[in-house]
Amino acid sequence: MNSFVKSALALLAFAVISLPASAGDMHKLVLQISDDNPQKMNTVMNVAANVSRLYSARGEEIDIKIVAFNKGLHMLRSDTSPVAKRISNFAAGMPNVEFQACGNTRSAMAKKSGKDVPLFKFAEVVPAGVVSIIELDEKGYTVVRP
Repeated sequence: MNSFVKSALALLAFAVISLPASAGDMHKLVLQISDDNPQKMNTVMNVAANVSRLYSARGEEIDIKIVAFNKGLHMLRSDTSPVAKRISNFAAGMPNVEFQACGNTRSAMAKKSGKDVPLFKFAEVVPAGVVSIIELDEKGYTVVRP
């Protein structure tokens, strides 16, 4: 195979790999919450709802993960969440949104308080919230911190 053909094939392969995702592909979004601030927590849920509605209206799918760590874990704590009522309704009505709670933060909070840190049942505990964000980014998720 001559060098021109090899170059043309390499260019074609690069072009195919670089193509944007087609409309049928799943969109992927990670929303980070690391602050104990009800306004930011509500903003995270607003962003998730707005993005979900927009893609739904387009007939496209989106997978959204909300990852809580540090003081943002209060969003997912059933005993201290300042958005408890809204988040419970939100989680029940948004099947394409998953909530992840940082296991490291949960352990640190339990150690500091000397008692268990209860989470909402819909929250999945991951070993480390930041590591989860890194790994989701590596899997093609767009990471946003509203």
